[in-house]
Amino acid sequence: MADLTSASASTAAASLSTEGKLDALRQELARRGVEGFLVPRGDEHQGEYVAPSAERLAWLTGFKGSAGFACVLQEEAAIFVDGRYTLQVRHEVPESVFAPRHVSDEPLADWLDGRLKPGQRLAYDPWLHTEEQVRRLEKTTTALGASLVALDGNPIDAVWGDRPAPPKAKIRPHDLALAGRSSAEKREELGAQLAKAGIAAAVITLPDSIAWLLNVRGGDVAHSPLPLSFAVLHADGGVEWFVDPDKLTPEVTAGLGNAVAVETPERLADSLGRLGKAGAKVMVDPSTAARWTFERLRAAQAEVVAGADPCLLPKACKNAAELDGMRRAHRRDGAALSRFLHWLNAEAEPRAGTDPVSELEAAERLAAFRGATGELRDLSFDTIAGAGPNGAIVHYRVSEETNRPLGDGELFLCDSGGQYRDGTTDVTRTMAIGRPSAEMCRRFTLVLKGHIALARARFPKGTTGSQLDALARYALWQEGLDYDHGTGHGVGSYLNVHEGPQRISKLPNTVALQPGMIVSNEPGYYKTGGYGIRIENLVAVTESPKREGEERDMLAFETLTLAPIDRRLVELDLLNREEAEWLDAYHARVRAEIAPQLDAAARVWLEAATAPLGS
Repeated sequence: MADLTSASASTAAASLSTEGKLDALRQELARRGVEGFLVPRGDEHQGEYVAPSAERLAWLTGFKGSAGFACVLQEEAAIFVDGRYTLQVRHEVPESVFAPRHVSDEPLADWLDGRLKPGQRLAYDPWLHTEEQVRRLEKTTTALGASLVALDGNPIDAVWGDRPAPPKAKIRPHDLALAGRSSAEKREELGAQLAKAGIAAAVITLPDSIAWLLNVRGGDVAHSPLPLSFAVLHADGGVEWFVDPDKLTPEVTAGLGNAVAVETPERLADSLGRLGKAGAKVMVDPSTAARWTFERLRAAQAEVVAGADPCLLPKACKNAAELDGMRRAHRRDGAALSRFLHWLNAEAEPRAGTDPVSELEAAERLAAFRGATGELRDLSFDTIAGAGPNGAIVHYRVSEETNRPLGDGELFLCDSGGQYRDGTTDVTRTMAIGRPSAEMCRRFTLVLKGHIALARARFPKGTTGSQLDALARYALWQEGLDYDHGTGHGVGSYLNVHEGPQRISKLPNTVALQPGMIVSNEPGYYKTGGYGIRIENLVAVTESPKREGEERDMLAFETLTLAPIDRRLVELDLLNREEAEWLDAYHARVRAEIAPQLDAAARVWLEAATAPLGS
């Protein structure tokens, strides 16, 4: 390809193929004197959902998953994903251009060994990598005799000719009745904790933390009501909020009060510089904040204290108002999902002379049922509607190119959720289309046994999600089966559908489950080329009353999600008495809370779908 200047490359790359975009990027890297570049799927806030202007990995490679990264060298390039995306990445990314790699089986360090030569320079954008990530990268490059170089300005932006403008969605108040606590109360409490630790300020870079702290919601990214912005929380409870002032509605401005100062995002560097000049102790989260933040504070000679974002834990532990809102949202959402399942039962069964329901049609109809509630603000993520082999792609996203009919004798996996002002939902149901095979029923029941084991769990205070994870996998393990994703993630209150710091996973986690936390319960099984199974409910961590003779304070789970589990796929002989009783009790609760919201035909269907096992 002929040599291009940066400006002309930007124009030319707007309509290039994946290979052409990679060529343009390599020429830009050569112009900057570096031999390689890392392209994460993320933005300056390290969030799961990013604005179109920050979709650099998707623009370069075609990969549309929510996690992954690419490494571009002058002679080779690879894209790294986890177990959720190993099938998807091969559908979306040309392997002749980017070699797909499982990030656990062949991590970046192994791939670079022998490819990144001593003395070469691997570059990165310091806004798009956390402090912890950069430290690991520095160890990797040093071990290879190479160096890691921070670039001023992202080279992809230099060649992305039709890059969208940054978002400017309006920011609105989140009502106190839904938030449960005022912003002033939250800020003063967290500020007092900083003061007690001798810390002058904390830099907050996660938009969901800022939304929670200030009781506001935005719309800068799809599916999460986030205001993209930064904040500095001071020990006196005051906040500097670095946000585009054009986004603020009069209601937000009026409700902020004198203790919140609004500044443009460009002023963040100046604020961090002032903290350094004052010799202040400043806390920043190395796992969520960009390396740029740390470098700016160090350059200003601030005393940087590595610590978790102070909003994470209190945001995760929902108060009574937030839990009540989540229950309302799940009752509303459960009715919408039940209407959809009733429709699907009638429309998807194979019938002569009728066109089969497609994945796209199913996803659109489910969204319409949620929208008909009049309360839906957005989907909480793109609906995963996978028929047959598409269901085995854990984070499958249906498109016109991949759209598939729901075929007779197949399974249909539907993972979906809604954003409502009073709560966020996330639910997966796997349905039989026609007559399922004996293998499908057996493996569905193994997944169900794991789901029930976790739902019924009682555990001592101080227990982490990683200590509970095996409960959901045990039945599968006994038959040599497993799944490659976590069992549970935290969920926000009209915020991110994936929220930390808690999780239920094989991966070690030191954050104990606490009352008020909401997590998903979603074991699964995936047969490549065949079908996928997942059963997901959201559960809230609750205090469990102490029983006679017990010595420890115990916790348990309250199931929030209300929707039928497909009884046609349950192999009764595999369930023990306690498991069967749990499913019957759950279905009785679904009938009691959902049936009154349905019309007569849907109620009749729900009665049958939730009838006691064996009836």
